[in-house]
Amino acid sequence: MTDKKIRLPGTDARLAYDLRGSAGGPAVVQLHGLTSSRARDRAFGLDLGSALDGARVLRFDARGHGESTGTREPADYTWAALAEDLFTVLDEVFPGERVHGIGQSMGTATLLTAATMDQARFASLTLGIPPTIWDTRAAQSENYLQNADFVERFGREAFRESERGAPQPPAVDPDRPFVLPDVRDEWLPSAFRGAAATDLPPADDVAQLNIPALLLAWIDDPAHPESSARALRRVLPDTEFEVASTPAEVSAWPARIAEFIGSAPRA
Repeated sequence: MTDKKIRLPGTDARLAYDLRGSAGGPAVVQLHGLTSSRARDRAFGLDLGSALDGARVLRFDARGHGESTGTREPADYTWAALAEDLFTVLDEVFPGERVHGIGQSMGTATLLTAATMDQARFASLTLGIPPTIWDTRAAQSENYLQNADFVERFGREAFRESERGAPQPPAVDPDRPFVLPDVRDEWLPSAFRGAAATDLPPADDVAQLNIPALLLAWIDDPAHPESSARALRRVLPDTEFEVASTPAEVSAWPARIAEFIGSAPRA
């Protein structure tokens, strides 16, 4: 696999992506979380599409993350803006095709936002560890604003060290590496501020999605509360739901996702 890049309309930012799999398989797009990237997900054991055989799996680094370039404008990091970026990538790589979306955290929110904009583009949605939404979003937004201020003053290296030793959800592998946020210092404050300013579309809009969905949550994580997944389960009409409490259960997610996508109606 060799990285390619797509220039985003109206900006100098470019999104880095890769595509694996053979021609003719179902189209799949995989999205990572805030401050993460394709590389960071692999380091964390969260390459959720890794068990898909026979599919064409598109992965890309979100604006300002990983190998993609970014901007200093917080509005470019809201979920609606990231959804527009997603459509730009899909138009380039899978033009005219319906895709199976796999997301986690910010990636999950981006997929849901994009689906409310054009649900015909999606054959299924895998929604991993949904972030704070709706009633729980305001408190997390304040945390993101504080993070932005901290990074501006001290840099992401100091931010990482400030996070060292913080409690982790029991489903997180305790031996996973402790690495820097995969966003450069010049863009990280804007990414945090964009996250602080965003939320999902209203629940009534999400409830209109007639797309098979798999919800994957884990326990005891204030940034990705189980309550978000349960709220989505209540409003999404066609949903399977699982909650992990151990690293072994999370490590089984790629196989579960492959089973789910394999059983979804043909795109």
